[in-house]
Amino acid sequence: MSAIRSTLSQSVVVFSKNYLPLSRINIRRAIALLVTGKAEPVDLFSDKSWEIRSPSIKLQVPAHIRLTMAQNERVWKVPAVNRREVLRRDKHTCQYCGSKHKLTLDHVIPRSKGGKHVWDNVVTACVGCNSKKGARTPREAGMSLRHKPKAPMHPTVAFAEEFWRENHSK
Repeated sequence: MSAIRSTLSQSVVVFSKNYLPLSRINIRRAIALLVTGKAEPVDLFSDKSWEIRSPSIKLQVPAHIRLTMAQNERVWKVPAVNRREVLRRDKHTCQYCGSKHKLTLDHVIPRSKGGKHVWDNVVTACVGCNSKKGARTPREAGMSLRHKPKAPMHPTVAFAEEFWRENHSK
């Protein structure tokens, strides 16, 4: 029984019809897509596959599948700049010192100096760094940002970049 559970806990990478890596799905969903003809096996990087048997069918489920039907791209909007989304983007880390405690939001160019509440001007900062920086720019305060702030990217693009980075380094 643990072998079945182990197999069913595996995941499969799904590619679009034009081979853009879209997401990672559980093997049950992959079986449904393969059996209904909505996806086909793709042999990209390995011969890794799992044999699935039922009373009426024996199926090889590969580690990568490609959708066979065209998929309408869902519209994805850049999320609003808010505390939760900025903390998520900055991985709950102060962008000045790297602390993960007592986090606040900071405007890189202070609003009092014309800075806007937009993705490339808002970062996560700990209370200490936010207080030290005050109503000054990082340069005026003698501080530097660990990462340049930017809007989050489309989840499919982020997954594709991560997928190719992981598989290119092997």
